[in-house]
Amino acid sequence: MPRRLETLAHARLGRVALLVGVALGWVLQQPFQAQQAAPPAAAEQAPADEPVVQLPEQPTFRGGISFVRVDVIVTDGKAAPITDLKESDFEVLEDDTPQAIEQFRLIKVDGNPRPGEPPPRQLRNRDDEETEAARDDVRVFAILLDDYHVRRANSISIREPLTRFIQTQLRPLDMLAVMYPLQPASDVSFTRDHASIIRAIERFEGRKYDYRPRNQLEESYSRYPTETVERIRNDVVMGALRGLSVRLGSLREGRKSIIFVSEGLTAMLPPQMRRADASAPQDPRMAGVGAAGQDSPREQTAAFFAQSDIFNRLRDVFEAANRNNTSVYSLDPRGLAVFEFDIDDVMGPPPSFATDRRVLQMTSDTLRVLSEETDGRAIVNRNTLLEGLNQITRDSSYYYLLGYNSKAPTDGKFHNIKVRVKRRGADVRARRGFWAASAEDISRIANPAKEVARPVQTALASIATSVQASRYVRTWVGSQRGEGGKTRVTVVWEPMPAPPGSRREAIAGLAVLAADASGGLVFRGRSTGAAGPGRAGNGPGTAPAGPTTGGAAAQSVTFDAPPGKLELRLTVEGTDGAGTLDRENQTVDIPDFSAPQPHLSTPRVFRARTARDVQLLQADPVATPTVAREFSRTERLLIRFDAYAPGTERAEPSARLLNRAGQKMADLMVTSITAGGTHAVDVGLNTVPPGEYLVEVAIGGATGETSTLIAFRVGS
Repeated sequence: MPRRLETLAHARLGRVALLVGVALGWVLQQPFQAQQAAPPAAAEQAPADEPVVQLPEQPTFRGGISFVRVDVIVTDGKAAPITDLKESDFEVLEDDTPQAIEQFRLIKVDGNPRPGEPPPRQLRNRDDEETEAARDDVRVFAILLDDYHVRRANSISIREPLTRFIQTQLRPLDMLAVMYPLQPASDVSFTRDHASIIRAIERFEGRKYDYRPRNQLEESYSRYPTETVERIRNDVVMGALRGLSVRLGSLREGRKSIIFVSEGLTAMLPPQMRRADASAPQDPRMAGVGAAGQDSPREQTAAFFAQSDIFNRLRDVFEAANRNNTSVYSLDPRGLAVFEFDIDDVMGPPPSFATDRRVLQMTSDTLRVLSEETDGRAIVNRNTLLEGLNQITRDSSYYYLLGYNSKAPTDGKFHNIKVRVKRRGADVRARRGFWAASAEDISRIANPAKEVARPVQTALASIATSVQASRYVRTWVGSQRGEGGKTRVTVVWEPMPAPPGSRREAIAGLAVLAADASGGLVFRGRSTGAAGPGRAGNGPGTAPAGPTTGGAAAQSVTFDAPPGKLELRLTVEGTDGAGTLDRENQTVDIPDFSAPQPHLSTPRVFRARTARDVQLLQADPVATPTVAREFSRTERLLIRFDAYAPGTERAEPSARLLNRAGQKMADLMVTSITAGGTHAVDVGLNTVPPGEYLVEVAIGGATGETSTLIAFRVGS
């Protein structure tokens, strides 16, 4: 880090108000809507005149706790790659101590398949992504569109350079993804359908200094002061960069690139733009009053500490990127910027030239340091953005892989790496260092945790991202005691959102056909009517639509079936003669609730975002449960179920919150209810860190015991 910025990073005095914003931003980062690339279609072919660079066959690059791998980019004075260096031309130093290079390799790829190879494989799920990313001839890129820190006009102007970059520089084998700050990194999908990425970019709309909320998360802090909102936005973006780095690191060890489209993080607003309520419009009279003293020593000191705080918190981003061998290429859509503020940003007297210049420098510095510390390039303060973008592909196409055995202690600390070449005029870029494993890390590797129980694995598999990713609807099947020795079966369905950039036919309804093990018809019915807010199915055996989830209401079909195997055939029907849109066949085991032993019905999960939602759910015994199993920390879960005890025994179920390894985290209170089930569990998620969890509901008695698991995922 440059000495001036390093000095800033060590100044941490008097920042209580800033730390409040940091904590709030950490709680609120990542959650809701975002746009991402559509599933892959036909891959784009490279121009015929492009040379295909062969990737020579080499032994697999080995790894281990003490083995360090370094990607080294070497260019000449014209930024052209130098590809004729030998192992003897390199010198690697760790903490200023020379290291013996044990493995050496030049990587030359261009994203095109080798002659005679089959067409590029489509990426349908996470397994496909990991398999393809592991190949050395595949380049991996992710674009993070920071709408919080890009003006609307600049978001429009940057679309053309990004589109040309994708059309002219990327090739059929290249993997690409698009992410927004509020999108969970776990939901990022990679594709080779570059046209879908372009469609997503064409919808990019910046909203820098625009504090109008667009989702419920932003509503929760929309009335905070503007400076607090900016700190929250900074934390959301930094959390997205960390999460995306980890997501890329999960694909492979080799080089990955993030194209970070942003005008830089906002350290401090000038007095004219500060409001006690960010949702209130600017008042020119107050802006004029606030302009007084804008260049005072007090303001300059506050700006100094604000920038120091930004750089300190960026260290977490550097660490995540370096741990996962991910380079960040900052792309400033302002181009050759002269001023930070324009007439649309401030009502009343504009900031002074000194203030404007200082803020512009601060935002640009955040982009430069972010790229410098992660072995990327800052495409900042230049009008030739496309040339900078083209350099990204060159960096990913020509680089050296060096490997050595580190003698660093297992101290869990950062160790510096320097790479030199014996070639005059060569520019060398490599990772700045690595984090050594700690004694605890090695202990966990040597003594792995016990294998997760099979029921826990099965429950977690049900919430895997790829399970229903390509479906038109997602479904849930539950059972409870029926009449006459039969079991009541409920099928709930919700429309899946269409991938960004794609169109889907409207859904007319879901047809359900159920047959027993011998093929005998048990039920035939249909839930009709478009599933949307306020629309209920009106077909036979349907129930009213439930609370909306992601803009679409859940609908259900209920019927009685005999215990045993049940074959379900679900058909998604389109409107206006579109015919069948999708089909799904399921085989479910229908329990016999009349057997003389304790039983639990399938738990029904309801989500509540406000206290009013909780009240409505408690007052509605026939509310339709949600199918989704992804929730945010601002929500509560109400889980209803029926507990049956044989004879005169009293049903006394219990509930526990488990982590994804099946280990107990906390006991949950089970309450008796009189409508919508016999018992309920209320789970607040505000104190639960992001991750995957399970709720275990159990009941026991003299005649035995039984339990069931509900898996779910919590975002931020």
